[in-house]
Amino acid sequence: MKNMKFLLICGLLSLSCACRTQPEPREEIATVVQTIEVKSKPTIKHPLGIIGAVEPIYIIPMKAPFQARIDTGAETSSLDVDEYHYFERDGVKWVSFKITNTTNNEVQTFEKRVQRRVSIRRIKSNEKRPIVDLEVKFGGKIIKAEFSLAKREKFEYQVLIGRNILTGRAVVDTALSNTLR
Repeated sequence: MKNMKFLLICGLLSLSCACRTQPEPREEIATVVQTIEVKSKPTIKHPLGIIGAVEPIYIIPMKAPFQARIDTGAETSSLDVDEYHYFERDGVKWVSFKITNTTNNEVQTFEKRVQRRVSIRRIKSNEKRPIVDLEVKFGGKIIKAEFSLAKREKFEYQVLIGRNILTGRAVVDTALSNTLR
């Protein structure tokens, strides 16, 4: 019986304490919710906009554009060269190469420092290609980018544009072509 009285008194006391103190509104929760709603994902701007599966690109200082295949699956862009030869300058590997634009037969010889070499897997063999930095004009923008030098005479397009040029600059719609000038 004493236990019952004790429990009854404790229950009444806790009930009366709860009635007297009213919880204050929790403003910090509302502030956090508002902050979350105001924040939004940053938008990535693509200065070249939506481009197609084939676009013109200028290899500086050449005068005429090359028709380039846009390849989102390729990490690094690639360029068809007639021939290339390694040489050393001040203890550093360089490569000389010649580019012929097949649309107007314009020829340009380059000497560029080899940035690195990449191994390309082929069905019958592996191929090591030099990678050089080139300046190109793409959609009115001058871009310095890496290109692997390759024998692309078996391909329809002399230039392949990879993700190293596309990322953050363009969105690709393969139903389009020649959207850039």
